[in-house]
Amino acid sequence: MTTDPQDRRGPRQDHEPADDELDPGLTVSPLSDFRTDIQISEIEAEQAEVAHGAVLRNSSWMAAGSIISRITGIARDIALVAALGQYVVADLFQIGNSLPDIVYVLILGGALNAVFVPQLVRRMKDDRDQGQAYTDSLLSLTGVLLVILTVVAVLAAPFIVGLYATDEYSAQQTDLAVAFARLCLPQIFFFGLYTMLAQVLNARGHFAMPMFAPIFNNIVAVITYSVFAFVVAPEVVAGGDLSTPAILWLGIGTTLGIVAQSVVLIPVLRRVGYRFHFTRRWRGMGMRKAGRLAGWTIGLVAVTQIGVIVATRLTTAANVNAAEAGLPETGFFAFTKAYLIFMIPHGIITVSIVTAQLPGLSRMVHDRRSHQAGAEIGRTMRLVSASIVPLALTLFLCSQPLSGLLFDIGANSAEQASELGVTIGLFMLGLLPFTLYYVLQRGWYAREDTRTPFLFACLMNVVYVICALWWFPMAPPGGPQVYMVTLAFGAANWVMFIVAWPTLSRQYTFLDSMSTIWTLARILFAAGVALGCMALVLWWLNGGYQVGDSKLIAIGYLALTTAVVFAVYLPMAWLVRVQEVRDVLRWIGRALRAAVRR
Repeated sequence: MTTDPQDRRGPRQDHEPADDELDPGLTVSPLSDFRTDIQISEIEAEQAEVAHGAVLRNSSWMAAGSIISRITGIARDIALVAALGQYVVADLFQIGNSLPDIVYVLILGGALNAVFVPQLVRRMKDDRDQGQAYTDSLLSLTGVLLVILTVVAVLAAPFIVGLYATDEYSAQQTDLAVAFARLCLPQIFFFGLYTMLAQVLNARGHFAMPMFAPIFNNIVAVITYSVFAFVVAPEVVAGGDLSTPAILWLGIGTTLGIVAQSVVLIPVLRRVGYRFHFTRRWRGMGMRKAGRLAGWTIGLVAVTQIGVIVATRLTTAANVNAAEAGLPETGFFAFTKAYLIFMIPHGIITVSIVTAQLPGLSRMVHDRRSHQAGAEIGRTMRLVSASIVPLALTLFLCSQPLSGLLFDIGANSAEQASELGVTIGLFMLGLLPFTLYYVLQRGWYAREDTRTPFLFACLMNVVYVICALWWFPMAPPGGPQVYMVTLAFGAANWVMFIVAWPTLSRQYTFLDSMSTIWTLARILFAAGVALGCMALVLWWLNGGYQVGDSKLIAIGYLALTTAVVFAVYLPMAWLVRVQEVRDVLRWIGRALRAAVRR
């Protein structure tokens, strides 16, 4: 759980995060791609509680913004894959383009979301000037800190790249990664600007535009990468010998996308009646409280970076190993793109359900209604499971045709797209624990407990690092080594979730874990029947899709698999009385009717 609020965050930790989301409840991710998270703009529990009515009124617009943002984010990734393929040069670019997310979240993002944003909501509610003075002070202080952080990061680019990149890079490759990093690190300032402007709008009850803003980033990025793919030959990309104009075009164009994403919110702020005035009145900003309350959250992000560093170094090494062995090149870039597909159901389904179901959790705990809070957490876990399990199964079964449809393009070969598809499928094995732990986190944050999530982040990263380092050398170079890192991520999330669930159950007496376990068993049974039916269909068809087949065959396979899975899963869930499936369908129906009325 990772920063466009849209995409980059590979496995934020987040939990995340962009396409390429940052909050104190950052879910632990193996990657630096926090953008998906930011794009989704996860509303803090207290903020959502204050503005719950506004959230509901804006829900259809928020959902529309999120979905369009995701779609354009996928278009951006398709254009980037067409431009750079999955070659070593793509990893070099991805390292440079991921560092702004990492640095921002690690140094400043966690404290802003953990302390200052909740204070902003309270000050707007309680102050006579509706929080105008506090907002001015907060934006002024944040702006100064962001400028300092950005300058220092650009100067320290060689050191930062050295932390995350494999030692197997040549001097020329390392220099190229540093060049990309220096062009992309100015995004730090605009990440922070976007986050703060979006939170000011959210606090004033305007949730839609922050969800649409990443679309502007994606449009700029699509243009940048498409022009690059048209001008630069795939043979040049495969060799990694990019010209200076090509490097500048990629780096500056990518950064301009983040600039567009942030500045598009400025006129919206004026329309809602806010005018910014720079001030040096920074006393009373709660810096001591920030250090006290955000300490564990910042620690969580810092600990998570251990896993990020290991994942990045291993997957970049995998690509170098594949290139040296003459095998299809697959590494860090493919790992991040697979993670972004993994984050789509989490971002659209889980975050939406949690926002709708748990806005008053902090108030329930404050009013000592822990039994009601526990019941809501349990119900939310069941709702999320009923939605996520069939989606994870569908994406697992469709990973090859999906990758062939989206990523068998331009500089990318069919073999590389196939290995990316396998990585997508393996990520889906860890989607259920990843997304349910996100729900459990809300229980601790409602109690203002940031220490426990920090401890579980430590557990997750210990398991993740041990498994990744243990399994990585067992696999052949390239894609199979990336598979091992992906499996390690899933295994670590399963361990963390299995330990975290009973821990939270002891704090919320009425979490009703047995009911949730029984519901999960029935959901998995229904999904298992759907899997068996799909296996019979494949047997009848005498095989499945192979990357390299036509796009029409890929589309047909996607449609067939989706139809079979849901045509079997929904009736089976009804037969075994999974009430939550019906609840989710009613919720979707209400959202669609509301969208149509608008």
